[in-house]
Amino acid sequence: MDKTLDINRYDIRDLSLAPEGQKRIEWASLDMPVLGQIRQRFAEERPLDGVRISACLHVTTETANLMLTLKDGGANVVLCASNPLSTQDEVAAALVMQGIAVHAVRAEDNDRYYRHIITAIQHKPQITMDDGADVVSTLHQDFREYLPHVIGGTEETTTGVIRLRNLARQGKLGYPVISVNDAKTKHFFDNRYGTGQSTLDGITRATNLLWAGTRVVVCGYGWCGRGVARRAQGMGSRVIVTEVDPIAALEAVMDGFEVMPLIEAAPIGDVFITVTGNTSVIDRHHFACMKDGAILANSGHFDVEISLEALRGMAVRVTEVRPMVEEHLLSDGRKLYLLAQGRLVNLAAAEGHPASVMDMSFANQALSAEYLIRNSGSFAPDVYDVPADIDAEIGRLKLQTMGIEIDTLTEAQIAYLASWESGT
Repeated sequence: MDKTLDINRYDIRDLSLAPEGQKRIEWASLDMPVLGQIRQRFAEERPLDGVRISACLHVTTETANLMLTLKDGGANVVLCASNPLSTQDEVAAALVMQGIAVHAVRAEDNDRYYRHIITAIQHKPQITMDDGADVVSTLHQDFREYLPHVIGGTEETTTGVIRLRNLARQGKLGYPVISVNDAKTKHFFDNRYGTGQSTLDGITRATNLLWAGTRVVVCGYGWCGRGVARRAQGMGSRVIVTEVDPIAALEAVMDGFEVMPLIEAAPIGDVFITVTGNTSVIDRHHFACMKDGAILANSGHFDVEISLEALRGMAVRVTEVRPMVEEHLLSDGRKLYLLAQGRLVNLAAAEGHPASVMDMSFANQALSAEYLIRNSGSFAPDVYDVPADIDAEIGRLKLQTMGIEIDTLTEAQIAYLASWESGT
């Protein structure tokens, strides 16, 4: 790999897009009041003064507000994309105009994508901020000489946390990483409500599909799958859930969904949505029995959940019939429609999660970075949860910004919960 890249350069599509990007960033900020409060405090206290941060995140309006928060906190930030199709070019331009080094271009090829990751790594980060663990993985495989510079990192998504836990399990993780994904104020809301809404939004924009009456097959019933299934049900779809985890499958049944093996759902589904974080979930034998016109979409982090090699190998012709829609004509005349090249449909075909839900996720990112700096040297290399007090404070702030008050425990209730003597 080329280790001589100049990190002082930016690499974006077009700097003239900045005014439009700035408008969109400001619009998103209106729905991110928790992060806004953190940004105000960071500007006053500068808890990240001089800290080098390399962030590999989806370059969206919401991420832009996080980057500006870190910058106002004193951080020296380099941002690259965590997915080749998720970058909003106007946002990248606006961030460059505000002094943040951005290396991201929508629809960049794989070589350029990893060249940008290398550029972020050459920043010699003290904090890494990942969404999918591509920076951490590349850093550990090819740039281990930079590991001593790193104080800690954060990880945004389930797929990245899986990779990091595997790295830690093998004893190879070089520094502590906080799993932002596992914060209650992240996965209960971002994964469930954010993914649920934005996934349907992406599919709708790509296809103009009517959800009512459509048979939707949701592959995976984690927090993202729960959100997708519930939103599709709310739009009038008939929802089938497929799972490999018996507990998750049982929960789906009791939530009112049909549950069956994917091979049984394949012939009857109209739309298939993968949200598992695993590979080859929909494969050749599933394609072989799907109905003509079936739609295939992925909302997991990487483009491995739908077996693209198998699908393309079965196709006699592939045609882009709409933006983000590829028609795969099979030898028997059936047509299967792949959305967004099998990548994150909510970000590739739409705008990703609403700003309101990313407000909490990115509040976790900002406060976790501050926590790592304040507690530098206190943690061995491993994957850690967001501290419970940070998680709870974000929930409290979100309710406050929504104008919602809740009850508090009385002294007697606190004493009761701390006792063991009282019984029936």
